[in-house]
Amino acid sequence: MYLVAIAWLYVALMMAVVEATSVQGSLLGAVFTFLLYGLAPVALLMYLFATPARRRARKLAEREADAAAASPTGPAVDPDRGGEAAAVAEAGPVAPERKEP
Repeated sequence: MYLVAIAWLYVALMMAVVEATSVQGSLLGAVFTFLLYGLAPVALLMYLFATPARRRARKLAEREADAAAASPTGPAVDPDRGGEAAAVAEAGPVAPERKEP
């Protein structure tokens, strides 16, 4: 799918180059040629073709949220995503360091 999109953008770019270098063409016409024949259709088709993947991702996120809410221990906690340092279970709490006066 990406190969076709890249190829079409290349074709549209070449059309824009021909428009810009033509005796009767203009730079503004080349920009509109690239935007209207290349970028806009490819962006629309890529968005439409990605819709099933976005729908699957949303449903998966909803299922994970429902499973976490239904868990008897509450939401599952991932220690790698908490942003805090991991605690060492054997050492216990660490006393603060005091400086002698």
